[in-house]
Amino acid sequence: QVQLVESGGGLVQPGGSLRLSCAASRTIFETYTMGWYRQAPGNQRELVADITSGGMTNYADSVKGRFTISRDNAKNTVYLQMNTLKPEDTAVYYCNARRVLILIGTTNYWGTGTLVTVSS
Repeated sequence: QVQLVESGGGLVQPGGSLRLSCAASRTIFETYTMGWYRQAPGNQRELVADITSGGMTNYADSVKGRFTISRDNAKNTVYLQMNTLKPEDTAVYYCNARRVLILIGTTNYWGTGTLVTVSS
């Protein structure tokens, strides 16, 4: 059973910071690209940032310079450090594990989500 366990969401004022964590099983963590997606009410789920097993990162333009994704291989955990938060960052944030194999296709696993609310 693959599990992605998220933590760290909550209420924060504009300009504040939060750090999200996602713990995964070792077999997933070692070979999958780990990422964070978010979904605001009425919007589609969108990629926030991801990081490959080799450490290459990718960010949505809307969070570049404010958010940092990182991974701790010893703890099988991926983090999303969110700084200078804005009200438009309010959303449910989902941890994702993704692997693309040429003959098999794409495999995705999702966490249950953690709510981030940016409001004064």
